[in-house]
Amino acid sequence: MKELHELALRCRDCPLWKHATQTVFGKGPAPTTMMLVGEQPSSHEDAAGEPFAGPAGVLLDRALKESGLNRHDVYLTNAVKHFKSESHGKHRLHKRANAAEQAICREWLAAELREVRPQRILALGAMAAQAFFGTTFQLSMSHGRWFKLHGGVDAMATWNPSSILHSINRDTHDHRYQQLVDDLRAFAAGPEHSHTVFMVRRRAG
Repeated sequence: MKELHELALRCRDCPLWKHATQTVFGKGPAPTTMMLVGEQPSSHEDAAGEPFAGPAGVLLDRALKESGLNRHDVYLTNAVKHFKSESHGKHRLHKRANAAEQAICREWLAAELREVRPQRILALGAMAAQAFFGTTFQLSMSHGRWFKLHGGVDAMATWNPSSILHSINRDTHDHRYQQLVDDLRAFAAGPEHSHTVFMVRRRAG
């Protein structure tokens, strides 16, 4: 993992590195049973060099605690490894990585999967979910459901903490936060406690 991390720090395979502070690689024990995959680094993660830093990380830690999990027991990473932004005066505003940039970064995600060897994967947010389940996956319809990936890995998707923080109103925020906690509890319990597991023919990388 150390060698892989060092290689990722020098990645120049797409233009995202040019305006990012640094590569935001995954962090956590490897190998380990559980892996959480977010979407792409925020400005806080770009500055810290770690996934799920800043307010989104605080919210995730609170949800993990409520679900009985701890971030030190899981491997955390993002589907995209560099912060993408557009300038508005003195500020850098978050911008979604395009399909080509996401596809290039999935090579790093695939390498992490080979090293971490998780038995369960939780995708946080639509971009992360579509990396595993395809572009037709709808988070609002299928969050909290178990899917069997190629190779026998069990996977689930739920809301990204950042999207919860940017909810349009308090009711949506509270509702999605509770869904995040419930999905994390189901993730911690494992697919053996679910009545239904769906099959998926593809996997990141």
